[in-house]
Amino acid sequence: MAQAAPVIGRFAPSPSGRMHLGNLACSLLAWLSAKSKGGKIVLRIEDLDAERCPREYADLLEKDLAWLGLTWDEGGAGGGPHGPYYQSECAPIYDAAFARLSAQGLLYPCFCSRAALHAASAPHRSDGDVIYPGTCRNLTPAEAAEKQKHKAPAWRVKVPDKMVSFRDGHLGPYAENLAQDCGDFTVRRGDGVYAYQLAVTVDDARMGVTEVVRGGDLLSSTPRQLYLYAALGLKAPAFYHCPLLLAPGGRRLSKRDGDDSLENLKAKYTAAEIIGKLAYVYGLQPEPAPAAPESLLSRFSWRKIPVQDIALPEGLF
Repeated sequence: MAQAAPVIGRFAPSPSGRMHLGNLACSLLAWLSAKSKGGKIVLRIEDLDAERCPREYADLLEKDLAWLGLTWDEGGAGGGPHGPYYQSECAPIYDAAFARLSAQGLLYPCFCSRAALHAASAPHRSDGDVIYPGTCRNLTPAEAAEKQKHKAPAWRVKVPDKMVSFRDGHLGPYAENLAQDCGDFTVRRGDGVYAYQLAVTVDDARMGVTEVVRGGDLLSSTPRQLYLYAALGLKAPAFYHCPLLLAPGGRRLSKRDGDDSLENLKAKYTAAEIIGKLAYVYGLQPEPAPAAPESLLSRFSWRKIPVQDIALPEGLF
């Protein structure tokens, strides 16, 4: 009987500020999911926008994860066999993937501004994002060259008018028609920075990631990434999308709003107290008692994790 491939999970934080409780919860679930199966964790720093993600934040992030006991097996400043682990250092790798998509005739330059798209009568998704109407898809080479004299284009990938479906390990079946529900999406910005969808697909594949645990707000991006995996001839991982933590009133947590950053939490709680409270709200223990990550491994099961987003109990943190 063939031996099952080892599980490789990952942390993939964007160091644009100190982690908040939602980031911590997702990191904890990713760690527990992989480690409960005897797997490993890769730490990748998603600092594509280097101006918003200075290296000192990435260094603080590593210290915070280590303080919580959420250790990793490769990546970050410690490096490993699948580097670079900082996306800001990966442009040549993304260039190669971009060239492969271009060789298939899947890419085209787009000169539309975000403001123009939002002002147009283009349809919007339920999350407010514009479904790209294909404005620049059929520009002739001469028309594109003329426009490029005045503005550096973003680059979009052509998507088919068909369903892309998958089974999420936690939320079950999910499907989208890329043309109708998303539209041709950006793989490189006008300033040359590669977009999240392309970078994360390429990096998870080259790092051997077999399991992606992330917030439910990224569920709708998965069909786009599956399309890129197929177009690039890469093997897709399994996906587990977890419920988001919400503020006690039901508002989304965000770094911008200063929601319970780890900097503030460390002044009030021990690492075990923070982990224990998170384990409690995610149904992994019956009370918010202090807990080390290792002590939760025998209790972890995706069946225990709620499907709906979770509003933090008033006064828990």
